[in-house]
Amino acid sequence: MKLLLRVVVYVMTFVIFFGGIGVYGYIRTNQEYWNPARQTPFPALQRVSVPEYNQKKPTVAVILSNQTTEVFDFMVPYEMFAMTESYNVYAVAPDKNMKTLSGGLDLIPHYSFDELDRLLGRSPDLIVIPAMPIVDEVKYKTVREWIRKHSDTELLSICAGGLNLADTGLLKGKEATTDWKSFDYQEVNKYPDTKWRRDLRYVVDGNIVSSAAITSGIDAVLYVISKQLGEPMAEKIANKIHYPSYHFVKNPKVDPYYVDGSELIYTFNTAFQWHKKTAGVWLYDGMDEGALTTIFDTYANSGTTKIYTVSNVKQPIVTKYNLNLVTRYHMWDVPKLDRMFVPGEEAKSLAAEEVKDWNVRGNKVNLEFIHSGYSDRFMFDVTLEDLAKQEDILTAIYGAKRIEYRAENLKFQGSPFSYESFGIPVLISLAAILTAFFIDRRFIRKEKKGRQSIAL
Repeated sequence: MKLLLRVVVYVMTFVIFFGGIGVYGYIRTNQEYWNPARQTPFPALQRVSVPEYNQKKPTVAVILSNQTTEVFDFMVPYEMFAMTESYNVYAVAPDKNMKTLSGGLDLIPHYSFDELDRLLGRSPDLIVIPAMPIVDEVKYKTVREWIRKHSDTELLSICAGGLNLADTGLLKGKEATTDWKSFDYQEVNKYPDTKWRRDLRYVVDGNIVSSAAITSGIDAVLYVISKQLGEPMAEKIANKIHYPSYHFVKNPKVDPYYVDGSELIYTFNTAFQWHKKTAGVWLYDGMDEGALTTIFDTYANSGTTKIYTVSNVKQPIVTKYNLNLVTRYHMWDVPKLDRMFVPGEEAKSLAAEEVKDWNVRGNKVNLEFIHSGYSDRFMFDVTLEDLAKQEDILTAIYGAKRIEYRAENLKFQGSPFSYESFGIPVLISLAAILTAFFIDRRFIRKEKKGRQSIAL
């Protein structure tokens, strides 16, 4: 019995120390990414840019949820369809209130669902469904109902947006795909009436196209563009964004990704990296939506970095294709930063005045034009390679896997792994062993010696 008690003490102490601290860190980091609460007041807005409606063009509606919407899943399809100049492309949501993308990027929808329905008098020609965690059923149900209302139109789900589409019941009896982790996490098992494919980057079944994780959404968007506007237009858009994997558009077959040992670095970064980097991202008029996305989906979603949006104005920042972004901080009240990103190939010219303001104010953190000088590379190449230098190579390798970016041209330099993310668990384990040893020596062994003395 004494031996059993000692084993229980050691095991329970380890579970409480290692498991408790790890779970707390993991949950907190994920909440900061998927439910990034705004700490600054919401400004009174005087201008919101809405793209002009052209009756001769088909309309693409990209959904924003009342809850958080995944940043890439929304931003990049929006940008790509807008780049063709052949569609009316709108950000739509249950209402016109400010919405939040994962990592803490706030924006204002162009139209509510009801407003767009009245404008068109019919269904949109295409609805894009990003990943939208269903946390609050009351807040989310309007999204489900609106998709069902327009079930006969063309539907395109991006990444885990396939689960949102399955939630509507519209994938019953159909083939589809979704984020590769959703297969191993058994999320697809909630929808057994769908034939799920994890070996394709996108799946076409009738009026529905579904894509796998993150960058697979690029393939799906290019496929839709090629079918609706022709192959030359799809190739033109791929070339504009320097996308190196156009071959997947023609043949989406791949060897599936699985949750395996590579997941460990993400888990440990999320749970045990206590001193996360803080980075600002400068928002400026005319900025490229896709380049901005890479900051959030590379750094913020690695479990290593907190991202703060910054500008020098209180009114919405209007992007290249008329998204209305609302910064959380201004250069006079921004928290202490380790880095300050100015994303986009044209950042130096488009943000020239803002750069002057930043320098005049005497801010000590240098502005980093992360994409400048890399006009011939895909937008994620430079951020993933930089992540390896900021953190470590394992984190960058998993970052590419997480977004299902299968390019072979990435060159990672940096530490082989995170000494903090792996070192802290070691220290916690030692602390647990020492605590258990103290309990064992102070109470269990002492009690045993006490009984032996009485017997003598």
